[in-house]
Amino acid sequence: MSEKIAFKQCAAYCLAQRFDIGALAKLISDSTLIRIIKGSLMIEDDQTWSVIFSYGAVVHWNIGAEEQNKLHQLLLAHAENPLANVEEDHFTFALDCESTRIVEDHIEIESSDPILLFSLSHGMAQSIKLASFETNAITTINNTSYIPKSLAQDGVIKLTRNQIAKIRGQLFLTKSDIILNYDLLDTPDFFWEYPEYESYYGVTAKYLEIAQRTQVLSKKLETIHELFEMLADEQKHRHSAIQEWIIICLITFEIVMAILSKFF
Repeated sequence: MSEKIAFKQCAAYCLAQRFDIGALAKLISDSTLIRIIKGSLMIEDDQTWSVIFSYGAVVHWNIGAEEQNKLHQLLLAHAENPLANVEEDHFTFALDCESTRIVEDHIEIESSDPILLFSLSHGMAQSIKLASFETNAITTINNTSYIPKSLAQDGVIKLTRNQIAKIRGQLFLTKSDIILNYDLLDTPDFFWEYPEYESYYGVTAKYLEIAQRTQVLSKKLETIHELFEMLADEQKHRHSAIQEWIIICLITFEIVMAILSKFF
């Protein structure tokens, strides 16, 4: 009876909007070997690796759950806007294989070269950050789906001006957060300096369908933008309507006063 091979574990998490890499590097370097690579932080310790990216993502290679949790607490202590719902993805991996590839969430890696692992981590971190963007976009669209339905059925949006302003603010925050970080989904600048490693990044980027998912995200952003514009037009219409009524009231008042002045 053949023995079952125990593969090593790999996990990617998106914990926050951003990490303070500088502060983390100072803290961690006192007790652990680290590398700072193009604004990212790589922690190495006896065939285990954690790669921390400034945009709130971290990828663990052969790190136990307890060690992961300890590091996550440290990361969150130096994070901007921690996520209420953490995004995560899990894989298995094996080192010293014939070539580097991913099959059914299992990663075969040709060596334990830290830069090779760093290159693979780039694609995994982008994917998990993209998952966070996808969740935000879908949640926003679902939470506001009743607005175009209400407009189609009744011809009006049954919301107060204050409610419309709040929804517009939320739509703007979601849209701007994604757009401002959209360049994170491009091929990282690291590979301009190390082009020999770009093919490894391509392995994870292709498997995790980053390019296709980015295009779908663009469509969702268009939907959010259209809804934002719809609410903006509604606010303008209501403001114009109020001004028209004010003018009508003033004209009516002036006519009444003119009539009264003739009789009295």
